[in-house]
Amino acid sequence: MSTLTIRLPDNTADRLKSLAHSRGLSVNKLVEEMSAQALAAWDTENRFRSLAAQGDSNLALAILDRLDDADKTGH
Repeated sequence: MSTLTIRLPDNTADRLKSLAHSRGLSVNKLVEEMSAQALAAWDTENRFRSLAAQGDSNLALAILDRLDDADKTGH
């Protein structure tokens, strides 16, 4: 496990302490959870970008058109 020192404005640090307290967490655990969420979002974005780069936009648009048509007809 690594130790990371960050500098935050006093107001931000105080608000993070309050948030952590309200959730029954330490500030360390709160930052760990928030970091995991941010990294998951980043991984998801990168995965979608990779898939998009490999995808066929015309096929994707055709699928969306079919879904739109099915929604309009209730099927």
